[in-house]
Amino acid sequence: MSEAILSVSGLKKSYGKLDVLKDINVDIGEGEVVCVIGPSGSGKSTMLRCLNMLEQPDGGRIELHGKEVFGGGKPKDLDILRREVGMVFQSFNLFPHMTARENVSIAQVRVRGRSRKEADARSVDLLGKVGLDAKLDEYPDRLSGGQQQRVAIARALAMDPEVMLFDEVTSALDPELVKGVLDVMKGLADSGMTMVVVTHEMNFAREVSDRVIFMDQGYIVEQGKPGDVLDSPSHERTRQFLGLVLAH
Repeated sequence: MSEAILSVSGLKKSYGKLDVLKDINVDIGEGEVVCVIGPSGSGKSTMLRCLNMLEQPDGGRIELHGKEVFGGGKPKDLDILRREVGMVFQSFNLFPHMTARENVSIAQVRVRGRSRKEADARSVDLLGKVGLDAKLDEYPDRLSGGQQQRVAIARALAMDPEVMLFDEVTSALDPELVKGVLDVMKGLADSGMTMVVVTHEMNFAREVSDRVIFMDQGYIVEQGKPGDVLDSPSHERTRQFLGLVLAH
């Protein structure tokens, strides 16, 4: 694996008496695409939200380029982490009163400190890259779910993150809209973007990822190359899960 951009060790997260993450240890290499699979409630989304500190872990350590951004029970350099680690959610979270280009521009101005002209140019470029050059001035309610999700991806990319986190970004979409979003993500992977993708799309995991992680009950149960984990998993729990998922 290439040099780790994100390193996670001993990560723990609880809600009351419910231990959601029990002991997560993982390194994400530069340019690597990691797909995280597992049953609902296994801790996948919580792990992702801890990686950019939307949820504060209860223990463990997170390093970005070897620099500690969480440790000793508290975050450090949160601004750097949020700037370098972009996230796209299952729900699009677009501002309804702003056009596609305005949605992509706003954080560039407020967080990255770009001029409105610079931000607008970057927004137009990115919306073109996700296939929405004809929809720049449309409001979210005039866009399909798949188009809204592609705006959300462009918005995250506009911050020039080093790592992109995707949290089940196709699960709220109609089946015919999924392909357009996955195609955008494949393009990002091909361009060398470091990505951690929580997904139920097994074909995407097989075709695009460098590594597949299977999680269950707050642990990483196994991980490896897509063909190894998906076709000949070494752990019985992984076999059970894939037997159910791949049967449909």
